[in-house]
Amino acid sequence: MAFAGIYESENQENYEEFLEALGLLSAKTDHNVVTEVLQDGNDFTWTQSIPNWAWSNKFTIGQECELVTMKGDKFKATVILEGGKISAQFPQYQFTAEIIDDKLVMNCITSGEKGVTFKRISKRM
Repeated sequence: MAFAGIYESENQENYEEFLEALGLLSAKTDHNVVTEVLQDGNDFTWTQSIPNWAWSNKFTIGQECELVTMKGDKFKATVILEGGKISAQFPQYQFTAEIIDDKLVMNCITSGEKGVTFKRISKRM
């Protein structure tokens, strides 16, 4: 599955609830998030940005790597690709991403009794 491209957010669900669950409500923005995905086979660079802020991770599918959270905390994880869907376990949520009808669909699901599912759909620019 080819993920490479630049995408701009066009729709999202449970954004504020997700940020609140992570303790990041102060990071809320009304800017559209731009996601740039560089892909060379199983090697990825995944960058999300808004004006004055960017967050980037480099990883190889199936290999343990060091990733960084939105807060800047580093952790180790193995990113997998299964059924056309990228998946990684972040410290506070499960991340998945897939291409559906040429759109990048990302889900972040927090755990616990009051788990939140944040969904962002981004169109190719």
